[in-house]
Amino acid sequence: MTTVKTLLSLPGLRLRVRAGAALLDRPVSRIYVTELPDPGRYVSAGELVLSGLLWWRGPGDSEAFVAALAKAGAAGLAASGADSDGIPEDLVEACTRHRIPLLEVPADLSFSVVTERVVLALAAAAEGARKRLLSAATEDVPMETLLDRARAELGLPCRVVPATAPDELVRRFVAAGGRSLEADDVSIRPVGGRHAVPWLLAIGGRLTAAQAEIAEELAGLIGLARTRADEVRAVTDRVVEPLLAALDEGSDPHAALTATGLRGDLRVVVARAEGSEAARGILTELLPPGALVGPAGETTWAVAEDDGEWPDDWPATVTAALVGVESLLPCRRVLIGISDRSPVSALRGAKEVARYALAVAAERAGAVEVVPGGEIGMHRLLLAGASDDLRAALRRRVLGPLLSYDAEQGTDLVHTLRVFLECSGSPTRAARTLHVHVNTLRYRIGRASELLGVDLTEFTEQLDVYLALSAGS
Repeated sequence: MTTVKTLLSLPGLRLRVRAGAALLDRPVSRIYVTELPDPGRYVSAGELVLSGLLWWRGPGDSEAFVAALAKAGAAGLAASGADSDGIPEDLVEACTRHRIPLLEVPADLSFSVVTERVVLALAAAAEGARKRLLSAATEDVPMETLLDRARAELGLPCRVVPATAPDELVRRFVAAGGRSLEADDVSIRPVGGRHAVPWLLAIGGRLTAAQAEIAEELAGLIGLARTRADEVRAVTDRVVEPLLAALDEGSDPHAALTATGLRGDLRVVVARAEGSEAARGILTELLPPGALVGPAGETTWAVAEDDGEWPDDWPATVTAALVGVESLLPCRRVLIGISDRSPVSALRGAKEVARYALAVAAERAGAVEVVPGGEIGMHRLLLAGASDDLRAALRRRVLGPLLSYDAEQGTDLVHTLRVFLECSGSPTRAARTLHVHVNTLRYRIGRASELLGVDLTEFTEQLDVYLALSAGS
């Protein structure tokens, strides 16, 4: 990083400090030459302003000039007194008052020489910064250490933000189509690499050309670090594969579970990324630390511990996060099913719950659908274990006479009966839902009872009939 103090040691410049000796650690981003009496609209933060003081006519002129530099956030002022009989005292006083470092340029030194040396110093610093960051990445330092070094090189705050984070910067990043974005308050760069869920690099301020080069290098290095971490995790996560296989095969999962290191109650999660193999990357990004995720594919399974801290709003949070970056995801739809919290003894059943929750998600229309097992009624989960042929046979056995009557008469007693049962057997509520008179509703239910040969006011009969109705959905 090039600072005002760095410029004092550049060979041949012979710069001398006239004010702000305690402020020389300010970083310099570029050099700007001006002779305007009020250059504020043209000066950017971090710039070293170079002036021959042609704007100075007498005491009092310095106040507006220096105030404009301070407001713009200039790093300092390098001034030559060749045309003003030396550096004016009011300029020294104004720089002291507004906390602007003031360097005196020798009267015999050309501004072209000053500009050239400063530009070369900035370029060398940028190249050095890139080499130092590359060296840090090669050393495989933690990402936070890499960011610490980047902050020192850039002289600006910077952080990595996953695109699933509830962050205003993410919204701006998505609005820019996932491309680099420059604003006065922040510069955003997409982190390099092919990842299911993108990350962005946010740097606090508008970047100079040299800083932009460093930022691009940094974004690429972070992407490499993330790829390395993903590769390591993929190897670590392979311990879950025997457990998933045991659950599918019906064999004893305890030995495989012991190898995973998972303890206590667990949840099984399954994700499908339609049209890509992004499901593993999505689950890796969204699941809590410690979760083990299966191999990449359009559909990927995961197992995670639930010590009672699993957030109740996880499905809604995940849905909102994915919907927010839907345009950047490498797939047509994202579907996720989550089991209930289950002990080890019920893990096979938990996997089936997650599987059916995924099937329910697939029936829905959204581009992102996250369905927890708790949303699905017990009867639907029980019926999910039956084949299509078995469900059709059971439906025909229980509802056959009613189905035939509707087909012959052009009526829809099946629908009326379903609404009646879903209204807890209340004629009043069912009539209101169907927009018919309550006596009409009672007549239809009575006719359905006759056709089926059952008492539809009896709970056990209602249960059998409702399961048969659900078997067709």
